[in-house]
Amino acid sequence: MDKRLFSGIRPSGTLHLGNYFGAIKNWVELQDQYQCIFEIVDYHGLTTPFEPETLHKETLEMATGLLACGIDPQKSILTVQSYVSEQTELAWILGALTPLGMLERMPTYKEKKEQFPDNLNLALLSYPVLMAADILAYKSDAVPVGEDQDPHLEFSRFIADRFNKRFGNTFPLPQTLKTEAPRILGLDGKNKMSKSMHNYIGLFETPEMIEEKLKGAFTDPKKIKKGSKGHPEKCNIFALHKLFSLPDLVKTIEKDCERGNLGCVECKKILAQNIAAYFGEIRTKYEELKRKPEEVKNILLDGAEKAREIAGVNLEEIRKKIGVR
Repeated sequence: MDKRLFSGIRPSGTLHLGNYFGAIKNWVELQDQYQCIFEIVDYHGLTTPFEPETLHKETLEMATGLLACGIDPQKSILTVQSYVSEQTELAWILGALTPLGMLERMPTYKEKKEQFPDNLNLALLSYPVLMAADILAYKSDAVPVGEDQDPHLEFSRFIADRFNKRFGNTFPLPQTLKTEAPRILGLDGKNKMSKSMHNYIGLFETPEMIEEKLKGAFTDPKKIKKGSKGHPEKCNIFALHKLFSLPDLVKTIEKDCERGNLGCVECKKILAQNIAAYFGEIRTKYEELKRKPEEVKNILLDGAEKAREIAGVNLEEIRKKIGVR
């Protein structure tokens, strides 16, 4: 596998269904196709309000979750952004090539300005520069991203091209790797699943917790009670059934809902059971790893050593090209 892939995830603690189907499931599959470097990008987490104790705890929890889902340290490098100082040094170098106005126009910066008007900071503004450094430090060929991250990857290509033209061919232009991923709506049926919006189902929650959360989940607004004809194509619960229930059961649920033979309460109970069963092995693995925090930490440290070896060679080349010895 000559092609190298990089992707990162912020340390938001427990993974949820949106994380899994939007990124993690694809990461696991991509391990057999690329030389993968996966990072928990804790420095990116500093750009918005945070608590030191929570940041550390959620970083370890995120690593535990990724390993449980199938990120294999024998196939891939899994580490933490702050463990690899070469990336932050490269960010400073790339910052010298970055037009200020370009950063001010980035969609994420505009969004965060509105979301956290009292927390505007340099790190938030230069977020795309550090993201570019994360990718370019490893001369990554591909980056799997969602549509909301497209502008950042476009910026990474821009800055890589700018460096190449100024100092000689150094970086491959990282390509967007679009993988098919279903759009997972939260329990409100409107917004994407998010911990901050409290509309999520965690991967490692018990069957009882999943069933309790689904009780208040948004369904077809026109289906008032059992006996009322439903419109499954407009129901977020039915959309989730397509992911977690067997095809024959999905067809049965669709017909029974349309005919008014299946109430929302029963439909949600079936879904809760199937979600719990789908993540059964992953949940067991997660609980095992939770009891071995030192093992998880050692995996991250080992990953950092491998990552720094790659990034260190590349940074040495970059430093020479810009005249730093």
